[in-house]
Amino acid sequence: MGFIKAFTGSLGGAFADQWKDYYIPMPNVPGTAAVFPAVPQGTNNGRGSNTKGSENIITNGSKIIVPDNMALITLQDGAITGCITEPGGFIFTSEDPNSKSMFSGGGIIASTITQSWERFKFGGQPGSEQLAIYVNLKEIPNNRFGTQSEIYWDDAYLNAQVGAITRGTYTLKIIDPILFIKNFVPASYLRPGAEIFDFADMDNDAGAQLFNEVVSSLSAAFSNYTNDPSKGNRITKIQGDQIGFAQSLSKAVEDAYSWKTDRGLEIIKVAIQAIEYDEDTKKLLSDVKKADALSGARGNSFMQQSVARGFQAAGEKGGVGSMAFMGMGMNSVGGAVGGLQQPVNQQPQEDPYEKLSKLKKMLDDGLITQEDYDEQKKKILGV
Repeated sequence: MGFIKAFTGSLGGAFADQWKDYYIPMPNVPGTAAVFPAVPQGTNNGRGSNTKGSENIITNGSKIIVPDNMALITLQDGAITGCITEPGGFIFTSEDPNSKSMFSGGGIIASTITQSWERFKFGGQPGSEQLAIYVNLKEIPNNRFGTQSEIYWDDAYLNAQVGAITRGTYTLKIIDPILFIKNFVPASYLRPGAEIFDFADMDNDAGAQLFNEVVSSLSAAFSNYTNDPSKGNRITKIQGDQIGFAQSLSKAVEDAYSWKTDRGLEIIKVAIQAIEYDEDTKKLLSDVKKADALSGARGNSFMQQSVARGFQAAGEKGGVGSMAFMGMGMNSVGGAVGGLQQPVNQQPQEDPYEKLSKLKKMLDDGLITQEDYDEQKKKILGV
């Protein structure tokens, strides 16, 4: 029966590193976090004695858990050495002498003496720095955007320039964790003991940079959306089309800042909370609404009601117009209105001369305008 005794100093620290570790994600990480460290679980219910191993050294044979929708990336001295994107349990191996363990087949003499010599050269400290981090591959929610002043874009449907102040949120996804780590995450988040890289952190300068880039891309995104024939060219659809507008915004951001190709990021959904149009745009939209309301069968019905109200008003005022109104009767009014709405290519139901005489009588009595009379005259005569 033998006992293993913990040594002090360089050899003691090296010997303590022979215990295999069990790495898991840091607990209680918020949903807006993008990068956070893998942490050793340590002792289990009081069993185990790996309490003196060097920090930032991952022992060969250590088990690392990768949950669903996460990527595990290992780094050594700042360089990426591995990436796992599928869920499961994995065994860590490394050729670095600081990671060798007597429990992984290296033998107690080979592993401890080699490490002791390497550490002696670095003042008793390991000559390498190893780090395991997790990258969140889920949709990261609640990324806010908003403009303080109006932005402007050309609207195909309105055939004019439109201006508005807008605000909302978007979800983004890390689609390439290696690009994201190498090209975007600051080095300060890739060191031992670093803070969580959280997009919701107001002090996260990288997150603030994304905010500014999204805001500066909004004009192009609105233009992409309203000038896309597949979207119907209607700005009124934006607030209910989270995915469609997200595609327009993602394209605008990619064109300007290369989120996908350089950073491994993509916008997935956008929720617009408010669009506050400038005064000119409000007036234009009001006119468009009226035009929409008067189009098609609804417009014909509205026209008939307007003419009928005109007949009624003339009858209530009395005079010649009143007598004409009373003599015609409601059926005649309906016929006259129908005549006003008759299409150009429809054949007249009565003699053109008689019809023109009636229209001239209505003009003289003030029941229709000169413009109405001239228009109907052209239709009847076919000119």
